[in-house]
Amino acid sequence: MPSSLSSSFTLSLPAWLQRELAALPHELDGAEAQMALVNRLADRNWREGNGGPFAAIVVDHTTGELVSAGVNVVLASGKSSAHAEVMALGLAQERLGTWDLGAQRDLALVVNWRPCVQCYGATMWSGVRHLVVAGDGPELERLTGFDEGPMVADWAAQFEARGISVTQDVGRDDALAVYRAYGASASTVYNARGAGRIDKE
Repeated sequence: MPSSLSSSFTLSLPAWLQRELAALPHELDGAEAQMALVNRLADRNWREGNGGPFAAIVVDHTTGELVSAGVNVVLASGKSSAHAEVMALGLAQERLGTWDLGAQRDLALVVNWRPCVQCYGATMWSGVRHLVVAGDGPELERLTGFDEGPMVADWAAQFEARGISVTQDVGRDDALAVYRAYGASASTVYNARGAGRIDKE
């Protein structure tokens, strides 16, 4: 009798982003331009119903080459791990054919907030040499209701100790505007155990 156990699963970008990939800039000059794309993709993503208001890209830190783009597809995929960082990192690894994104390239992960507890580990083990975030603090959780997990207070120092530089507060106001719009909507907050929205600003 065949086993009823699953043996594989696949994560894919949503159709709207797949259609736009060819039109994305080949290069993005500087962190501000890179984060502007991330914030735009994050805002579009939740409005399309694929998942939360989160996006991430992997870029060449020196040239600005766009290596991959990812958005949160938890709702579209039914997989709790399908966060934007996981998507961007995995797609970069697929494109470059390596699990170590720092082995031969000077790559950066650009994401519209400090990684959650899951993506903290995923980023740390990915091999990227730089992390650029829109912000760090309780605003994301207050505005959206998402539980980001028990992050350590010295999260940035832990990255730095492992050779991953951290740049914060790039495109922060635009990221917060996306979170405010999401929080004001009726979108699903997919915390485990049905935990709902928490105190907002």
